[in-house]
Amino acid sequence: MPKKQNASSLINELKRKTRSKFSAEEKIRIIIDGIRGEASVAELCRK
Repeated sequence: MPKKQNASSLINELKRKTRSKFSAEEKIRIIIDGIRGEASVAELCRK
């Protein structure tokens, strides 16, 4: 029988598994674009 999880732990696990992973090249591009100041780093990560 599977172990029961409460809703918050299930949501946290789902977020962890579906979190986007950025390559080293993408991280560098995001930081450089953030330094330019055209958009915030958070906005660049959402793209």
